[in-house]
Amino acid sequence: MEFRTLTDAIVHAGAQWRENGFTFQDLSGRETHYAFAEIAERTDARGRALQELGLEKGDRIGLIVIEPEDFVLTFLAAVRVGVVPVPLYPPLALGALDAYMEKTSRILRASGARMLFASEKLQNVLWSLVGRVKSLERLVVIETLGQATGRAEPVTVRPEDLCFLQYTSGSTADPKGVMVTHASLVANSKAIMGPGLQTSPERTIGVTWLPLYHDMGLIGFVVAPMLHSVRVVFIPTLRFLKRPNVWLDTIHRHRGTISFAPPFAFGLAARRATEAKLAEWDLSCVEALGCGAEPIPPQVMREFTELFHTRCKLPRNAILPAYGMAEATLAIALKPLDEEMRTQVVDAEAFKEEGVVRTPANDDAPTFEHVACGPAFPEHEITIQDETGRILPEGHEGEICVRGPSVTPGYFENPEATAETFRDGWLHTGDLGYLLDGQVYVTGRIKDLIIINGKNLHPQTIEWVAQEVDGVRKGNVVAFSIPGESSERLVIALETKASDREALAREVASRVKAELQLPVHEVVCLSSGALPKTSSGKLQRRRTRQQYLDGSLGREGTRTVGTSGGKVKLARHVARSLWTRAKVAALGGK
Repeated sequence: MEFRTLTDAIVHAGAQWRENGFTFQDLSGRETHYAFAEIAERTDARGRALQELGLEKGDRIGLIVIEPEDFVLTFLAAVRVGVVPVPLYPPLALGALDAYMEKTSRILRASGARMLFASEKLQNVLWSLVGRVKSLERLVVIETLGQATGRAEPVTVRPEDLCFLQYTSGSTADPKGVMVTHASLVANSKAIMGPGLQTSPERTIGVTWLPLYHDMGLIGFVVAPMLHSVRVVFIPTLRFLKRPNVWLDTIHRHRGTISFAPPFAFGLAARRATEAKLAEWDLSCVEALGCGAEPIPPQVMREFTELFHTRCKLPRNAILPAYGMAEATLAIALKPLDEEMRTQVVDAEAFKEEGVVRTPANDDAPTFEHVACGPAFPEHEITIQDETGRILPEGHEGEICVRGPSVTPGYFENPEATAETFRDGWLHTGDLGYLLDGQVYVTGRIKDLIIINGKNLHPQTIEWVAQEVDGVRKGNVVAFSIPGESSERLVIALETKASDREALAREVASRVKAELQLPVHEVVCLSSGALPKTSSGKLQRRRTRQQYLDGSLGREGTRTVGTSGGKVKLARHVARSLWTRAKVAALGGK
């Protein structure tokens, strides 16, 4: 059965595949299963409760919910009655509560949310938002909706209607809410679940620990499965972060066929897999382990594949690089299912200086390696454009631009940002990449590009080299540039548990210079958790750079400066973590 809106899919859930549905784990691992028919009943009752609160079609509500079960049922209930959810991430740490409250207030104001629905354990933290945001009428404890009974008043929802608002993870002073319509959801879900993943209600079982307040978790494992009657097992994000083995363990036990994660999770899963688990797990059931959200490190994915293919029967073609963004609903390209991961090794000098793909002249030539993320979905198109809008030929790096039915109408009540990003019939992604044999290779972000001595450098390339040094926390490295006298200067900030940070900094600088021929101005060694990240766990390069420049990177502590090892005590507003800065002039920095 094909649906024109997500609302139709919710109302008719279970009409064909009554036993399929969603299984929710709690933090202890206890599982509760709801067949789609039961989800239809529960969302009907919750939808009625929303209507009794006075909410009407088109009203926006904030959702700050910890448990996947409550989030999913309330999100679907809102969509069922035409109310527009605004998913928001919960506070991650009390130490950063002021910044969290300010950012959340800005998003709630920008969305014009009438009410805020939150988990009971968060109400004492979030209650003040009602006074800070003019449009907010009240805070509703999410658990009270579970007691709702009755049937919702039917609401007519059209494909062009707004389904929910997805605020991008970097939204701060000027929050940008992507307007996700029912039409774009249906189109994107059809492309993903059909030609992309080739799912079927009989065979497909999704497993996810991804946060549901972000598009990969919400659309990939709630919306698309609802539209296509696919079973899903939900793991609380916090449970995965505390016990990474629970991800593959759940896939093994439930015979999961599809899961997605950002690149860091693959490295984490490989490092944390115990000998006992490697002997126990059978991953031959897996059809696709999708990877996206940022440029993909090929070596990490190869090591993951080799380990779990050899020990756990993971199919070699299971790794599925993907490319997409919230402005295109979710995904725009996926690696073909029947192929193994494809990479392109390019001559580093030609790519840095000219932005073109060339085969290395010899085995000793410096190289970069990029991962193919597949061709555009049917009825969608990807082009590479230069700064003038000219479409570039294959093998030339430029801005990735996309168009097709999955592309959203723009940003909610933000015509300036919409006009800047959606123009000339194309979604201008701000991502850099190139096409080769019809497949898209993502190389970085335009705004993150580092230019040193006239050469263009992607921070991910530098970060991947730096994190291979023993003592550096993998996936916790940020490279950026600062103004210099004649050229930009390279700074690398990283997290470590090493005791000799001066030696580690020198080793990182030496490795980067040897492999990339880049002089490193400074290496900043920080304690675990000090690098700023988005709510979805992505490193924030521009915020890291700004904190470096204004002296607020880290917390109060002792800082070792320069090659002499002299120590200075920093003021509270300058140093907010135990960190080490090692100037490496002797290695080519200035």
